[in-house]
Amino acid sequence: MHLLLTGVGGFVGSRLARLLLARGERVSGTFFEEVPRVPGVTLYEADLLDAAAMAAAVRAAAPDAVVHLAGLSHVGESWTRIAEYFRVNVLGTENLLAAAAGRRVVVASSAEVYGVVPESEQPIGEQRRLDPRTPYALTKAAAERLALGRGAVVARCFNLVGPGQSARFALPAFAAQLAAIARGEREAVLRVGNLSARRDFVHVDDGAEAYRLLAERGRPGEIYNLASGRAFSLAEALDRLVAIAAIAGVPARIEIDPERVRAVDLPLLAGDATRLRTLGWEARRGLDEALADLWAEASGGAAAPGDAERVPA
Repeated sequence: MHLLLTGVGGFVGSRLARLLLARGERVSGTFFEEVPRVPGVTLYEADLLDAAAMAAAVRAAAPDAVVHLAGLSHVGESWTRIAEYFRVNVLGTENLLAAAAGRRVVVASSAEVYGVVPESEQPIGEQRRLDPRTPYALTKAAAERLALGRGAVVARCFNLVGPGQSARFALPAFAAQLAAIARGEREAVLRVGNLSARRDFVHVDDGAEAYRLLAERGRPGEIYNLASGRAFSLAEALDRLVAIAAIAGVPARIEIDPERVRAVDLPLLAGDATRLRTLGWEARRGLDEALADLWAEASGGAAAPGDAERVPA
C-alpha cells in the first residue's frame, strides 16, 4: 500500500511513516515550511490552506490512500489563536478532502469533541452526541462533519503519547524537566499545576498501527475511537515517570505551584475502542512503556533521524 501522510514530520506522522517503511510499504508525505527529517519518505511541500498546492501534491504522489494528520492540536493555545485554528483545521481539511476526492481518506480527530461526559457513562462510545468545549474541539467537530460527508474514515484519538511528542504537552514536558534535573541544570523539584485530569493514554506506536489498519480496512463514513479504555490521572502518570527516572538515579520531588493551577475543562476522558478492535487492533503497549520511551528520548537515549528526499508539489 502507498500512503500519503499530511503532516508527515509531526509526532504521529513520523512514527506512522517509520512503521510503514519497516513493513516495506511506500510512503509519501506533505509538509509546510520546515522540511521534516523522515528518511525514506518522498516529500511534497504544500500548505493545507493552498487548495491548488494540496491538489498538486496528491496528484503527484498518486497514493492508494491518504491519512490526514496535519493541523493545530494544542487545546490551551486554541483559545488565543481561534481564527488560525479554524482556518487550518477546518478549511485545511476541506482542501485536503477535495484534493483526495476518489481516494480512501482517514482523518485524525480528537476525543475532545465529546466534551464533559459523566464518569458513569464512560468509556465513551462513538455514538455519543458531541459537546465540544474549546475552540480546538470545535474545529475538530467541524472537520469531522466535512470528512464524513465525503465518505472519509474518522479516527477519534484519545491521548497519544510517546517519543517525538512536543514538550508543549504535559508528559513530555515533565520528562524534559527530569532530564534537566539529571544534567544538573535545575533543582530536583518538579513544580506542576493541576494533575487531577484523567486521560486515556495510548502509545503513539499503537496509534500508528491503528491508522495503518484504518487506511486499509476502515469503513467509509465511519468513526473509530482510538483508545485503550482505561484512564490515568496526570498525577499517577507523573508518579510513574518520576519512578522511571529514579531508577536512573535522578532524584526529584513534586510540588504544586499555585500559579500553574488551572481549571480542568474535561475531568475525565476514556474511550471504548470496540469498533476499532473488531478490525484487528489492540493496544499492545502500556502507559509505562510510553513513559519509558519519553524518558529515554529526553535523557538522550533516542537516535537522531536522517534525511528524506524532497519533491516540490
